[in-house]
Amino acid sequence: MNPYMHQYKDNQIQTASPEQILIMLYDGAIHFCRQAIQAMDADDKVVQAEKISSTMAIVCEFSNSLDHGIGGRIASELDALYGFMIRELTRANLEGDARALETVENLLSGLRDTWIEAAGIYTKERQKLCKTTGSKIAAAL
Repeated sequence: MNPYMHQYKDNQIQTASPEQILIMLYDGAIHFCRQAIQAMDADDKVVQAEKISSTMAIVCEFSNSLDHGIGGRIASELDALYGFMIRELTRANLEGDARALETVENLLSGLRDTWIEAAGIYTKERQKLCKTTGSKIAAAL
């Protein structure tokens, strides 16, 4: 990667909201998973293992970042889903099972879409709150 592209990506990450970073991580995990499938199809065990490992690292980070105190049942269910993905990634690497990778890719894509929808709702609600709060503050002045 050329230095300008590297700087651009660094700036993109540093200025991103937490929601945008989450989506970027999902994009990365999906990308690595697809690369693992391609490597498996090409019988490139080294790249396959690297890409599965990269996917697994992101999924583990998702699991580790769950706040069970705030998330309750949803956090528990996501944790179980992430655990399933990690087992499938491990199985894919050990057994060369591309279907396991496809399962993980589909789950990641579905979760990514859900988070995009949730982030959009959150942004709209935050904007409404800012408008309402701003109007009340302006009226008080």
